[in-house]
Amino acid sequence: MHELFAVIPDTGAEEGELSWQERSLCAQTDPEAFFPEKGGSTREAKKVCVGCEVRAECLEYALANDERFGIWGGLSERERRKLKKRAV
Repeated sequence: MHELFAVIPDTGAEEGELSWQERSLCAQTDPEAFFPEKGGSTREAKKVCVGCEVRAECLEYALANDERFGIWGGLSERERRKLKKRAV
């Protein structure tokens, strides 16, 4: 089984900046759920995110790094795109 944060590219960030990943619930579950095929359900991944203590950090990371795939911080790529548009 792969760990979700293993797929995050090395951004040169210091170790402490990404320490939230070690506390993420997704790191303890099947990463496939967080990267569903096009049209696939995001329900299971979002259920995990709801109870995650680092959800805000995860979403912040995804927005700052323009993550285009997967569920991050409980939001799909489409939902993150809408959020960014509202912020502008």
